[in-house]
Amino acid sequence: MQEVTRLFDNPPHYAKSYKPKNDVLAGKDNGTWVKYSINDYITSADNISFGLLKLGVKPGDNVATISGGRPEWNLVDMGIQQAGAIHIPIYPTISEKDYRYILIHAGVKVIFVSGWDTYRKIEHIVGELEGLLGVYCFKETEGVKQLGELISLGLENPEPAKVSEIKAGIKPDDLATIIYTSGTTGHPKGVMLSHSNIISNFMAVKEIPPVGEEGRALSYLPLCHIYERMLVYLYQYLGISVYYAESPATVGDNLRDIKPHILSTVPRLLEKVFDRIMNSGRKLTGIKKMIFFWAVNVGKHYEMYGAKGFYFELKLKIARKLVFSKWQEALGGNLKVIVSGGAALQPRLAHIFWAAGIPVLEGYGLTETSPVIAVNTFEKNGVKFGTVGPILKNTTVKIAKDHEILCKGPGLMKGYYKEPQLTAEAIDSEGWFHTGDLGLIEPGGHLKITGRKKEIFKTSFGKYVSPELVENMLKESPFIDALMVVGENQKYAAAIIAPDFNHLRSWCEIKGLPYTTNTEMIALERIQKRFQKEIHKFNRHLGATEQIKAFELLDTEWTVDSGELTATLKLRRTFLNQKYKSIIEKLFSKQED
Repeated sequence: MQEVTRLFDNPPHYAKSYKPKNDVLAGKDNGTWVKYSINDYITSADNISFGLLKLGVKPGDNVATISGGRPEWNLVDMGIQQAGAIHIPIYPTISEKDYRYILIHAGVKVIFVSGWDTYRKIEHIVGELEGLLGVYCFKETEGVKQLGELISLGLENPEPAKVSEIKAGIKPDDLATIIYTSGTTGHPKGVMLSHSNIISNFMAVKEIPPVGEEGRALSYLPLCHIYERMLVYLYQYLGISVYYAESPATVGDNLRDIKPHILSTVPRLLEKVFDRIMNSGRKLTGIKKMIFFWAVNVGKHYEMYGAKGFYFELKLKIARKLVFSKWQEALGGNLKVIVSGGAALQPRLAHIFWAAGIPVLEGYGLTETSPVIAVNTFEKNGVKFGTVGPILKNTTVKIAKDHEILCKGPGLMKGYYKEPQLTAEAIDSEGWFHTGDLGLIEPGGHLKITGRKKEIFKTSFGKYVSPELVENMLKESPFIDALMVVGENQKYAAAIIAPDFNHLRSWCEIKGLPYTTNTEMIALERIQKRFQKEIHKFNRHLGATEQIKAFELLDTEWTVDSGELTATLKLRRTFLNQKYKSIIEKLFSKQED
């Protein structure tokens, strides 16, 4: 079997290890799936390498991509690496300020963009980039060269001997990519990852997927994030076909279309899926509605490994046959595993999805660790709800005195690009990386995340509150899409809430509440009382300091585009604090002793 020690060894390994098939990579174009065989993959990557060399790209140069997930991204990724260049993947949804900073800071020589929507965001920045050799689009875009032109350039100027020489000179520990973290404050930081960093990570989790070369994976998360990127490398290493969703909005349709065996996601999508399922259940009538909610209630109490006993397992069998089988069908009918990362998964969702026969494995990691540090597995006692699973066998974790999670391992980054001071702050003199997350290791060896070090605040009574833990609990409410808990130096904790307007509109319809706008809706006395009831319900499970004593409903959703969320769907707390400064001040203007 072909050994994989550099990332560009993966396609040759695929070619030598697995049976030929026409859907190694696939993406939708104008409503039709366009598929790539392994020969298509390798040939295109080679020609991209030749084309880059002809343009004047040299080993060590930085080449950027700005695109969502699609097969062309993989072709370009391999082409860049084989030419000895460093791949700089950039989120297609960041601000103009961040685009300018990254492109100039990295000194990129070539830029690949998905199409006009992406190109227009950088069009006026391009002229500021010294030494830029070209910009290429994946989709036809007037005034911009297409990827096909670069492939043709390579086809006309093949240099296989030169590429082979470059590849031979690249060592496993050499830099492969620089990933700029989206960050919640300040400039993005360029995380330098080597070939061996990323390979060590997917090798450590390669036993988890319960399918081999017969499997199909659906990918919709951005490949510029190391989480999805590492998984796609893993899929290729295992011979699993990768289908790219058209967009996050089409994931449901794509699931039913290609019937994948694996889906990687973030908790936010699972929350949305669950809320849609529940809304469908509420529209049922009579015995069907009763059976639906009985099954959901059974699912809420699910525990692993038959821990609830024979009678519960019998009820579960009935619930799966009558209700949960339809959930499976709605997700394509073939899902063997959903991998969840990027944020904390609500334990209730883990219980219910497992009960439904849809295993969800939650993991944890950071860009700086390539990314996985811990993940739940299918091994004996490998899953524990409310944790991110056992620590990887090749990774060492210790909990500092202040409960911060520290780690060492082969996945640990080479440092921050051009930022030695920041690197020294993140990795101490003993080689421990300080994650910034708080946690504990449970007796069975599972890692539990308890909060974010920088996000914990102290009330005026000197009590500490971890807002993320409270937020994650309250997001279990179908009425709440997103929220931010505040209360630094205040007498109590409060929350600004972005409602789930889809659910809220359905609720208003059922209750016969008239309104014309979101603003009118959230001002209704019945709506305010309903949210107060939700807050009260969750407050019962929180400590006195953590309980939400005041809240404000917003009339808009929080999105990446509008700035409230990072590209990985985390809260941009500094931005939110500034945007809603007056609302936050109002929440604490009537403090009670």
